[in-house]
Amino acid sequence: MKHIVEEREKNIRRLVMIVDDEPINRSLLGFIVREHYDVITAENGKDAYEMIARNKRNLSLILLDIIMPVMDGYELLSKLHEDPVLKKIPVIVLTSEKSAEVKSLGLGAVDFIPKPYDMPDVILARISRAIELAEDRAVLNAAETDALTGLYIREFFFIHVSRFNVFAPDMLMDAVVVNVNKLHIVNELMGREYGDAVLRAIADKMKEIAEKTEGIACRCDGDTFFLYISHQNAETYSAWFDEITAAANGLTGSARITIRIGVYQNVDGKADAEQAFDRATVACKTLHNKYGAKYAFYDMDMREKEIYDERLLGDMNDALEQGQFKVYYQPKYNISGDRPKLVSAEALVRWIHPELGFVSPASFISLFEKNGLIGKLDRYVWKEAARREREWKEKYGVTVPVSVNVSRMDIYDPDLENTLMGIVKENGLDPHEFYLEITESAYTENSEQIIKKVSGLREKGFVVEMDDFGSGYSSLNMLAALPIDVLKLDMRFIRNICESEKDYRLVKLMIDIANLMSIPTIAEGVETEEQLRLLKEGGCEVVQGYYFSRPLPAAEFEETIKKGFDL
Repeated sequence: MKHIVEEREKNIRRLVMIVDDEPINRSLLGFIVREHYDVITAENGKDAYEMIARNKRNLSLILLDIIMPVMDGYELLSKLHEDPVLKKIPVIVLTSEKSAEVKSLGLGAVDFIPKPYDMPDVILARISRAIELAEDRAVLNAAETDALTGLYIREFFFIHVSRFNVFAPDMLMDAVVVNVNKLHIVNELMGREYGDAVLRAIADKMKEIAEKTEGIACRCDGDTFFLYISHQNAETYSAWFDEITAAANGLTGSARITIRIGVYQNVDGKADAEQAFDRATVACKTLHNKYGAKYAFYDMDMREKEIYDERLLGDMNDALEQGQFKVYYQPKYNISGDRPKLVSAEALVRWIHPELGFVSPASFISLFEKNGLIGKLDRYVWKEAARREREWKEKYGVTVPVSVNVSRMDIYDPDLENTLMGIVKENGLDPHEFYLEITESAYTENSEQIIKKVSGLREKGFVVEMDDFGSGYSSLNMLAALPIDVLKLDMRFIRNICESEKDYRLVKLMIDIANLMSIPTIAEGVETEEQLRLLKEGGCEVVQGYYFSRPLPAAEFEETIKKGFDL
């Protein structure tokens, strides 16, 4: 692709915008400029800004009048200057006033063309020089290549992609994302030098592929590469997967490198290149935890999911304000005595959307976590759960502690402790009556910070449950050091304890370890009498699951309280 760009770039017709409210001025300048450039026009700053945003990748220069209706030239210059991409497009101001020249220069203009337009050669020379300087500056500022791999960096890569699309708008291309899975683990196990050698080996293979396909390659960030290449078939991607994997694992060392490839096919020159790579990235991410899968093509199912996810994200704030999120309560029973006894409950959120109906938690919980919205939802649940717990305490004179989820994002909130203390105090509860569930994976992600934060919460009196124990990577040494009060066994272990002796022994071992450390255990996902019997024989103290009850709306759970305490 590079040599195609270099050969054709000399003859490319750059795109120039003329912004002027006077039709005669637009016509006159257009007549002068069109001999050497493609031209688009706008009659005010507002229309111009919208057109500039649409054409930002191809627009080489703006000729801008100052005095215009709706939005004048000064305001447009200011808006362009605030945008990190748009401010790089050079602007030549059309004016005959010296005062306007000074002000425009301060707002980012690069040159001036005086009115009337009676010197075409001078106008064209100023335009040519401004475009040349801007393109040279863009190349210098881009730092062009990644120092480690020699591939283009992201910004320069998209400059080349944009230029290629102008040269060959009808050529069908593929946007390809190649991701090194868990590179940070490789760096930790084998050292940074080994990880860098892996990246260089993959980059060499990227260069080879790019050369074969008249394409261009880029190291997008630490563990991800982009390829923009002529359209290829599935068999080719399968072969490339094997070649790239072999190159990554051809070094001396014991680390096993795995990669993922996502492809958005048949991109034409009129498409938004960055959007194409966003979609290839979506395809790549679908391979997470799909062992044996080599590559994924972006398809309509992914597109529909993207649209669905965007709908959920867009509706989230209204859903909070309108009470569409409902907090359900799943009871927990102590089974250590002769008769199961209600001891607490877990708060679980459900979304009843007015148009979409019931939205599965699997659809929105992880989505909100990825987009930083989970904290808002968690606080809503905390407040609602504490309010209900207070109501039941006042109404029946008994305390049924409710456990609420504390996500990884919540842990990093410096005001978390104050927020939780405020909620329990507002509802007349003691911290030990409000349980906090934190997943095992949160503990292993940044153990020092998590331990410090959770220790502070326990000192305030909160009961901390480690949720989903067994699903992550906790070592026994780490478990001994973690500040926890209760261990919740992941339901995936409970599911097969009746059929699998191995699974039962593993669950029994985890219960024995917890008992040795004087930490009570909770088994979630208990559905059968046989599971209940085995857990009781194994020493588990508390269980929850459909054997006793599904998660219940607040009103139905209130009936469970009355039965559980003979009220």
